[in-house]
Amino acid sequence: MSRSPYGPAYADPVTRAVVPADLDALVRAVGAALDGDGPPVAPVPLVRRATATTTLPPGTALVLRTSGSTGEPHEVALAATAVLASGAATHDRLGGPGHWILALPPTHVAGVQVVARAHAAGRGLTVAPPDAPFTPAVFAALVARTPSGERRYASLVPTQLHRLVAAADAGTPEGAAGLDALCALDAVLVGGAATPPALLRRARALGARVVTTYGMTETSGGCVYDGAPLSGARVRVTDVVEIAGPFLADGYLADPEATADAFRTDADGTRWFRTSDLGRLDGPAGTLTVLGRADDVVVTGGVNVAPAAVEAVVAEVEGVGEACVVGVPHPEWGQEVVAVVTPAGPAPRDPGPDPDPDPDPDPSRVGTVADAPAALVDAVRALVADRLERAAAPRRVLVVAELPRRGPGKVDRTAVARLAVGHAPG
Repeated sequence: MSRSPYGPAYADPVTRAVVPADLDALVRAVGAALDGDGPPVAPVPLVRRATATTTLPPGTALVLRTSGSTGEPHEVALAATAVLASGAATHDRLGGPGHWILALPPTHVAGVQVVARAHAAGRGLTVAPPDAPFTPAVFAALVARTPSGERRYASLVPTQLHRLVAAADAGTPEGAAGLDALCALDAVLVGGAATPPALLRRARALGARVVTTYGMTETSGGCVYDGAPLSGARVRVTDVVEIAGPFLADGYLADPEATADAFRTDADGTRWFRTSDLGRLDGPAGTLTVLGRADDVVVTGGVNVAPAAVEAVVAEVEGVGEACVVGVPHPEWGQEVVAVVTPAGPAPRDPGPDPDPDPDPDPSRVGTVADAPAALVDAVRALVADRLERAAAPRRVLVVAELPRRGPGKVDRTAVARLAVGHAPG
């Protein structure tokens, strides 16, 4: 295996959490930490404001960094009991333990959970080459290495699923091989970011057993699958989505104020994690629909606009690949709604192995920011106004080659907003 960018393995000088030197070492260290036979594991060096008196809560197995997609990252302490409970509930929902494919960087919760589930199940782990780009051919080769007599699972981000579906629709031999591999799996978890509805429908129509997941580092990863909480999890919607259950983190490292604000215990003794997401519970079963982050809401002319709802509509417009909707200052409206889109066509570049991406977008990836053609702007505005309301229709539509990202597949909204602010209307 190639070495990590962090050099030799070492123990964090304050918490003593082990930072493995490479992927093989990480897999072994995670297993030992979950079994109680080794120290806690931090997949990347810790950067929190620690002091000599900082200690990890008893039973901590993992210290994981949040993606920081809208602000400063936190480092989260996860107990072995929480991680193992999450894995057991996942296998229960999917139909039993199975062999896992690791196609995500094991530096964020989604990737580390694949390692943890495989260890807990004792069924083995097939690992993607850490420095190889994610392609249909690479994915097909991964699936070919898995035992066909067992249940087989993979966890992907929407960008990776998009690559497989786009290649399949292109009709190339590589695309066909990737699709065969995708459909051979008993379940494909997709999370880390919202999956565009059109992509989800197409993947399922092609025969893929895709399961959407919702969760975050603070909940040991996904704990709501296809809108339904895993066994043991509880979901309620107050001003934001709140989650309870055995999967919750102990808190944020060296940040007691943030921990007290995010993790609250109610009168009956139930401990809840307050997400930053808006949502609603639909139907008798209370299926969760996530409407986007509360702090992403755009207020334009006194009307609250949820970017996620607008993005789902914009992504259906012919000629649009991906969409990110942000609010930028406007002298009359307070904020104006701006859609930044990529053109339809080849799937976006895969997330890559970088566990700690630069907060500034790489200009070579984003490319030139340009005003969308008038016909595309008109189509976007008309569809959004029809599906939602006129106030939600983007006043500007910008086109880039690729949306900037932070973390595994997450669009960096802060960077997108900077692009929109920095591009004067044409």
